[in-house]
Amino acid sequence: MDLSQLLQEQLTKQLSSGLMDQLTQQIGGADRQQTTAASGAILSTLMGALARNASTPDGASALANALDRDHDGSVLDHLGSLLGGASPQQQQQPQIPDQFRRSMNGAGILKHILGDQQEATMKEVSETSGLSLEKVGPLMVTLAPVLMGMLGRTKKSTGMDAGTLGGMLTDFVTKGQQPQSRSNSPLGNIAGQLLDRDGDGSAVDDIVDLGTKMLGGFFRRK
Repeated sequence: MDLSQLLQEQLTKQLSSGLMDQLTQQIGGADRQQTTAASGAILSTLMGALARNASTPDGASALANALDRDHDGSVLDHLGSLLGGASPQQQQQPQIPDQFRRSMNGAGILKHILGDQQEATMKEVSETSGLSLEKVGPLMVTLAPVLMGMLGRTKKSTGMDAGTLGGMLTDFVTKGQQPQSRSNSPLGNIAGQLLDRDGDGSAVDDIVDLGTKMLGGFFRRK
């Protein structure tokens, strides 16, 4: 079972050039190339942070439970709501299930994944992509539910347990490492700060060279 391939399939299906155009419009008319670069950096960073969080049995179990409870992938069928297709008033109507509203709570997702590193991540993404800080924030809020939806749908379709999920997340991000380019990657520096929270410098903690072979390669093709 190759999580890398499964997630790449989800990326290909969900993150089309048309979606990048919609995201660009949603955040206020930024250049699409900047939006694309920032999107790759954001998703790569979030994947790395999720892998770090799920590197312990308790962390992997917490992530698996969150995916089962709130992120079964149904949000991917309603991307129009995330991109302005449904008004906030419509999203708050009683007929919308609580699960769907929770799955779209990008701000809450970011808080759980990044903790107190959210502001530092925003600054690094902005500097790396050229997208302004005031546009990076909303883009992160929009993309966080998309990523969780992709992970949830992948987990559901494969039936993987918490341990498998944690291991495959780590495998996914480590496959994207480019040790030779790490020293030249500003985003890699923030990844190290995010993932190596205990400061021990271990390879498991400092998982990713963000925006390169895996997610970065995908977004460079957009």
